[in-house]
Amino acid sequence: MPPPRTAVEGPIGPPRETDWAEAVAAVRRWLPDGRILLVCHVNPDGDALGSMLAFAHGLARLGARNVQATFPGPPEVPESLREIPGIDRVIPETEAWAAPDLLCTFDAASTGRLGGLADRLGTARDSVVLDHHASNPGFGTVRLVDPAAAATSIVVEQLLDRLDVPLDAEIAECLYTALTTDTGSFRFATTPSVHQMAARLIATGLRPGEISQRVFDSRPLGAVKLFGEVLGRCELDQEAARGHGLCWTTATRADLERHGQRAYVLEALIDSVRCVAEADVCVVLKEIGDDSWSVSMRSKGAVDVSRVAGLLGGGGHRAAAGFTGAGTPEDVLASVRAVLDESVIR
Repeated sequence: MPPPRTAVEGPIGPPRETDWAEAVAAVRRWLPDGRILLVCHVNPDGDALGSMLAFAHGLARLGARNVQATFPGPPEVPESLREIPGIDRVIPETEAWAAPDLLCTFDAASTGRLGGLADRLGTARDSVVLDHHASNPGFGTVRLVDPAAAATSIVVEQLLDRLDVPLDAEIAECLYTALTTDTGSFRFATTPSVHQMAARLIATGLRPGEISQRVFDSRPLGAVKLFGEVLGRCELDQEAARGHGLCWTTATRADLERHGQRAYVLEALIDSVRCVAEADVCVVLKEIGDDSWSVSMRSKGAVDVSRVAGLLGGGGHRAAAGFTGAGTPEDVLASVRAVLDESVIR
């Protein structure tokens, strides 16, 4: 067996044909008996899980016998994603191979998003990174990072096509769940190619209405009450972000406990805040530990929130980004406001 290849870091850009060829070769190198570990980011959303599981199905079609799929942190996902085909393949990170032959990562904008599984970049013989975040610093031995893609699932579909894996019902449902999640049900970052991909997926016979209802329109009553309480705390500063406006709110662990909800239900909260007409930027602070906050940021387009998040240790896209903040909510918000005042305004 070849020794592990050295993971490298560096600037990223749209995948070149040589990158695609290297990725195809890396996958085929370990078929059918190599140990292939698939990892998506912590607190996975639909794009992360759907992309990973679509590729797991694709590997099965290619005859792969040893495939694991996992993500860092507690092995739980939102109810809205528990019917994705292949979700039963996901194992706890503690059971993942320490030194796989091939590591494939999905939708992870940085090694930090891989949590305790990031060390596999050093122990895997090959590593293929599939992502679409412009803030991705570049890591892994093969990098398929396309900042122009609306979702990581677009990159995955292209790799599956190059591997001669045809779309079927299971793969299509995983990819469609991923695509509709990251485009906000085709409201954001959509292009003709996005809708063309959706058409290919729908042509396999999947029911897009059922998927959308499950992903976007189903929420426990406790979560609805929790959202109402947290949204009631929203504050607005129309002078922030150089007059483009800032709206923010905070959700605590006590809020979750009071309404009997798990932390992942808060991932959808940002969509309710971003609709505030008077603000281009919206921010949701979610308590994850003592003086520790997961911060979600969204922009309607005037402010590049990926730059703001990047300067605060995170990353993402121009219109959607995040980071982890420390201190009181007031401390974290002050850091956001300070960087917003210096951010690039289109």
